[in-house]
Amino acid sequence: MKYRRLGTTGLKLSELSFGSWVTFQKQLDQSLVLECMQTAYDAGVNFFDNAEVYSKGQAEELMGQAIRKLGWRRGSYVVSTKFFWGLHDTPNEKRTLNRKYLMQAIEDSLRRMQLDFVDIVYCHRPDPETPIEETVWAMSDMIARGRALYWGTSEWSAAEIEEAFQIAERLGLRMPVVEQPEYNLLTRRRVEEEYAPLFEKRRLGTTIWSPLASGLLSGKYSEGASKGGRLNMAGFEWLKEKVHTDRNLAVASEL
Repeated sequence: MKYRRLGTTGLKLSELSFGSWVTFQKQLDQSLVLECMQTAYDAGVNFFDNAEVYSKGQAEELMGQAIRKLGWRRGSYVVSTKFFWGLHDTPNEKRTLNRKYLMQAIEDSLRRMQLDFVDIVYCHRPDPETPIEETVWAMSDMIARGRALYWGTSEWSAAEIEEAFQIAERLGLRMPVVEQPEYNLLTRRRVEEEYAPLFEKRRLGTTIWSPLASGLLSGKYSEGASKGGRLNMAGFEWLKEKVHTDRNLAVASEL
């Protein structure tokens, strides 16, 4: 396994991470979660990615239970989670990055994962209704309180990320160190064009999601194959509509 520093930080992550979206609870039960995580760990993977919203909190619970049963040293692995979508349908617990939600969300995630802190916490999407300054303060305080070590964003615009940097610089707060965008052969513009000046100026780290476009780039869906894949799962019709197009299948076939 090869390792890379996360942006300008000293944190070293395995080039391949182990994610939990879709698979945990929907495809993997506790025994398979444990087996897969140990296999990844034995191969040198030290980065395990999660989010509050994955399986409505159950993905965090399953990952936490597996880590506890496997007895890994806390310094030997990195765990991340993400906040925005929320788990409850109330004004301050859904699609927000306000301080009230973020401060409660981290406590709930730590309880589900049975951890004292997470290594990386992301703002899972931008929140146009909350001032970015309020979010930067909350994320910085989350780190100051020892609930997380680093913070970043996921699918924020370059302008929003730059504003977060400027606010943190002006107020002496913790700056974001990572963005987690979708990036693969089919989805390239944001990373290669929009973010390019930001990367050059801020040396921001990235942790990519969907590098294989939900498996389509592996060729598993060519000619109607892989009926059991995530694109054919109930509840993921929106994903299939987005990914499983004639153009994308042609690109996968050429690849």
